[in-house]
Amino acid sequence: MKLTTRTLPSLALLCALCMLVGAVAWEVLERVALRLGLAVDLSLGPVGFDLDVVALKVTVNPGTFLGLAAAILLFRAL
Repeated sequence: MKLTTRTLPSLALLCALCMLVGAVAWEVLERVALRLGLAVDLSLGPVGFDLDVVALKVTVNPGTFLGLAAAILLFRAL
């Protein structure tokens, strides 16, 4: 799919969903590795902002970036 002003919201939604799926999958892999005796923690964070009333903090891991790359490749394939 070509990136235009009409397809930009689709790309943003696809990126957000793939980043979420990638982060959760990475977390599951880390926990499976921990159960097998390997202590792997490549998480960074929490990263976010705080406006006194609303705070948003996200823990970033390599799965987040892998999900972003997958989203871009999937968008280009569509």
